[in-house]
Formats: sequence, structure tokens, C-alpha cells
Amino acid sequence: QAAIRELRYVPSQVARSLKSNSTRTLGMLIPNSSNPYFAEIVRVVEDRCFAAGYTLVLCNTDDLPQRQGVYLQVLAQRRIDGLIVVSTGSDEALARQLHGLKMPTVLLDREIDDPECDLVETAHMQGALLAVRHLLSLGHRRVACIGGPVGVASSEQRVQGWRMALAESGTAPSSQDEALLWRGGFTSQGGYEAMHAILRTDSPNPTAVFVCNDLMAIGALRAAHEGGLRVPDDISIIGFDDIELAAYTSPPLTTVAQPKAHIGALAVDMLLERVGGRRREPRKVMLQPELRVRASTGRAAAGEAKAPAR
Repeated sequence: QAAIRELRYVPSQVARSLKSNSTRTLGMLIPNSSNPYFAEIVRVVEDRCFAAGYTLVLCNTDDLPQRQGVYLQVLAQRRIDGLIVVSTGSDEALARQLHGLKMPTVLLDREIDDPECDLVETAHMQGALLAVRHLLSLGHRRVACIGGPVGVASSEQRVQGWRMALAESGTAPSSQDEALLWRGGFTSQGGYEAMHAILRTDSPNPTAVFVCNDLMAIGALRAAHEGGLRVPDDISIIGFDDIELAAYTSPPLTTVAQPKAHIGALAVDMLLERVGGRRREPRKVMLQPELRVRASTGRAAAGEAKAPAR
């Protein structure tokens, strides 16, 4: 003990793991550390890990599949006990990489076709239905959508929910009317550029826009203000995620809330079940979103509330 104090010796956890077959370390991959949605979930995951006696190694893939593959190999070399992944890129490629690692894995927010992994996510399509039905209930009939990247499961499911809600109301856009669907890359800049593009089109402007995440919705709010539109008097805007900043925009953003605290805590608990050998069969959990009505949505102008001519 005296020598330990004098030399300031620190045991090697990697060396210990060779005997115990456990490093008490978990890994987590997220696509974008600057997105507050992921930051809020990471905070919950980290707190849950710490309380359970585990440390967390966090890797930001920056939405680059190649970087994701490198990080997966790095985490495997560190002999982590389990992994939480928000996927980036091809489902097939990621599934192949995860099979090669042979470690307990929980997929979060974005599902892939892998029967071996646990999954925790929100019902994205149902959330989009809540958002667009809310706009329709306010009399809006020309509702645009700013979606996320093409091929990202959560984005595609939200866009599909937008289409379903419009189809229910008989206001689905025609194949010729592509001016109602835009893409924004899940960033505030993407939402800003997409909203400006919407306002520049020759088609009649929408009276409401469903934006597939809050960061893009914040960008869309700025673009609307720059375009001389009052929100919600001239145009209503609704987001998705309910990040903390959503309540502090001007006006405060109506959005679809994902249960972020529940998502993060459940992901860690499910992973530790597999790590501890208390469960072998994969488990899929679908959580329900909720509508948070604030001041960025309002009734359509009287001339817009009637159904379009058919």
C-alpha cells in the first residue's frame, strides 16, 4: 500500500478485463453531437451508466458511415461490455459490422434490419400523424413537409406519417406537386434553406409546415421571419423531438415530444440485462410520442380553411 501511494500506481483496467472478462465500460455511437436531441439523450445514458457503476465511451460519427465503422472497431479493441448505437448509413453494412463484433447491442431511435439487436425507439409515424392532424384541425389544407436525410428510417417514417395524415383528409399532394416535400438534413441550416426554397416556389405557399425535427424547425422559423411572414398568423410551423430549446424560440415551438429520458434510461437497462446474462432474447420497445402545443401553430386564415376544389 505504501508503494502504491508513493508511486501513484493506477491499476490497468484492460489487464484486469483479461481475467474478469469485463471492463465495466459501455460504448455509444451517435450521428451528430451538436444536435440537442442526441445531447439530451446522452446525458440520461451517461447518468444511468454512472449509477450502475459503468463508464461510457461516446463517439460522434458525424453521419459518416466510414467513421462509424472505424469507431466500432476502436470500441471492440477497448473490450467494452456492450454498445448503444444510433445508426448512420446503410442498414446492411451496419448489421454486418455488428455481427462481427459479437457483443450485446441496443439500437436507439433508428432501427435497422437486425434480429439480434435490442431496439428502443419512438413511433415516428404516429408522431407525424399527431403533428399533421393538429395542423389539419386548425383548418390548414396546404401543409408542406421538411424531411430529414433520404434513407434514414426515422425521417422516412415521419414523412410517411405526413403523407398518411394528408391522405386521410383528402388533401394529399399530387405526384406533380413536389413543392410540398423538401429535405433539410436534420440541421438548423438545412431547415432554414428548405423554408426559403419553399417560399421561392411558383406554387401557392403552404399555410403550415411540418418539420421533421426541432433543429430544422428553428431554422425554418428564422427563414419565415426573413421572408416577412408572421408565425403563426401567416404560416404555422411544427417540429419533432421537443428539445429543451423548443420552448424558448420566438414564438415557442409546437412540436411532437419524444420521451427522451425514458429512451435513454431504457436503453441502458436493456443493455445491462444482456451484459449481465439476465436475458438472451432480443427485445423491441416502441414508445409513444406526445403533442406539445405552443405558439407557433394557429388557425388557418379564413380563405384557407375550406377544403380545396377537387
